[in-house]
Amino acid sequence: MRERESKENKQSFMLGVMSLFIAQIVVKLLGLVYRLVITNIDGFGDEGNGIYGAGYQIYTLLLAVSSIGVPNAISKLVSEKLAVGKHEEAHEIFKTAMLLFSIIGLVLSTLLFVFSRTLANLVGNSSVQGVMIALSPAILFVSLASVIRGYFNGMYNMKATSNSQMLEQLFKSILTITFVQIIANISLIKSSWLINLLNSHNTNRTVIMAIAGNVASSVATILGFLYLHIFYLCHKKKIIANIKNSKVVYRKEKRSIIMKKILAISIPISIASIISAINRNIDTFTVVNGLKTALINCYSSIDIVTNEATRLYGILSGKIDILVGMPASLNVAFATALVPAISGAIANGDIKTAKRRITFSLRITLLIGLPCAIGMCVLAGPILNLLFPNAYSPEAAILLRLSAFTIIFTLLNQTLGGTLQGLGKVYVPAISLAIGAVIKLLLNLLLIPRLDWGILGGINGAAISSIVASCVSFIINMKATCKSIKLNLNIYQTYIKPVIVTLIVGLSSYYTHHFLIEILNQKLATILVILVAIMVDVVLLIVFKVFDKEDYTMLPYGNNIYQFLTKIKFLKA
Repeated sequence: MRERESKENKQSFMLGVMSLFIAQIVVKLLGLVYRLVITNIDGFGDEGNGIYGAGYQIYTLLLAVSSIGVPNAISKLVSEKLAVGKHEEAHEIFKTAMLLFSIIGLVLSTLLFVFSRTLANLVGNSSVQGVMIALSPAILFVSLASVIRGYFNGMYNMKATSNSQMLEQLFKSILTITFVQIIANISLIKSSWLINLLNSHNTNRTVIMAIAGNVASSVATILGFLYLHIFYLCHKKKIIANIKNSKVVYRKEKRSIIMKKILAISIPISIASIISAINRNIDTFTVVNGLKTALINCYSSIDIVTNEATRLYGILSGKIDILVGMPASLNVAFATALVPAISGAIANGDIKTAKRRITFSLRITLLIGLPCAIGMCVLAGPILNLLFPNAYSPEAAILLRLSAFTIIFTLLNQTLGGTLQGLGKVYVPAISLAIGAVIKLLLNLLLIPRLDWGILGGINGAAISSIVASCVSFIINMKATCKSIKLNLNIYQTYIKPVIVTLIVGLSSYYTHHFLIEILNQKLATILVILVAIMVDVVLLIVFKVFDKEDYTMLPYGNNIYQFLTKIKFLKA
């Protein structure tokens, strides 16, 4: 009976992981699509991305305070109560959390609204004020949505999280494109009240488009919360029935005590996310101001200087950060699935399995990160021209080539962060991120204002500082991991083979693109090169025997893949 129950729990867990993985991929793809579309809308472009991105980064920082860590904290407390049949206490935790985070969310929403002008001035662009006002209601609803997700995660029901994330992003994508396009075409509407508003306030149409895009984000967030609320109401009858059927005596706790328990768990989990959000906001607060200092002698008007600085920041936030962040979404899902596997092995005293899973995860991370980094470096210009044909800028290609190298260290830090959490070293990732953030801030302040430093200065300085900061964080995390558990790393298998495979893929991509560009148009050539690079990468992984039999068993459908490769004599049985 216990064996059967254990098997069902494992299946339930894996189904939950898979649903979250699919949701994450869908969310990232939809996010990429709508950002591509609005960036290519006439009048939005890099300047619109600069305004849109600056306000959004400050918003995500407040979200890190109000909601990141909440689902895990609620999930942990609820699952502990349900495991011993305390259904009413679990529901009381949910109700208390809704009260607590409605207060926290409302306070932070109000603060963002009230201090929007002050924050916009700190960013160095007064146009960002409207964006923050548009986003301010969303903080409250994201906070409440996080509580509902955590409650159902504690019941091992991941549908609430995965479905709501996908629906919210779908609404966000459709509404953002619609709202921005309406503003772009508003000149066709005679005697529009919005045109009068623009003229009376001397507001740039690009600013209104950026605000409209963030209004769409807030509306999508509210719709996502409404879906979760309906989801809860649909399951409420069953929840009440479980409470009535529970044979465990209900012991009422003061709400203040429950709140303390929730905060005691959610705050440590949130620290790393808050620092990560602060890290992203370093660019928000330093890039535009630094570029304005650098460009002040190049232009006669301060307005022109501000617009140019905002445009360059828009390239970074609206193009580069999106592309560089895409590989991280794949690795987040993988690392998340691995954390309980590592902690479970440690809890059972199976150190050998824990070591095996850690080394395997590091290798997978490199096999995701290295090809993505070299591909974006080699094909920077063609990729940008393919995705942003109406908003292509020469500065973006250099910036992408530099920023691509952060992919490797960012992904390694994700995996090592999950590993350290599995090993019980929950504060190390936060410390490493904090040290990296200080380094990034100092380098941004030093490099961005120096246009005379060539590739190291100006907007490129933000990319250089990110590489250095993420590298330092990686060194700290790696040392802490090796100190916590002695890894039997095979240098040749873990590092050298992936690097060799990546270099071959990079060289083949470079020369294939040069060949195809002579006979095909650039866009088609770029798509074909990417497809060829993926196929070459897969073949080389097999040829160089990067995975052994035990590695294949840890991959999805790994046993089937291994049997097929042995059947066609690629691998020995």
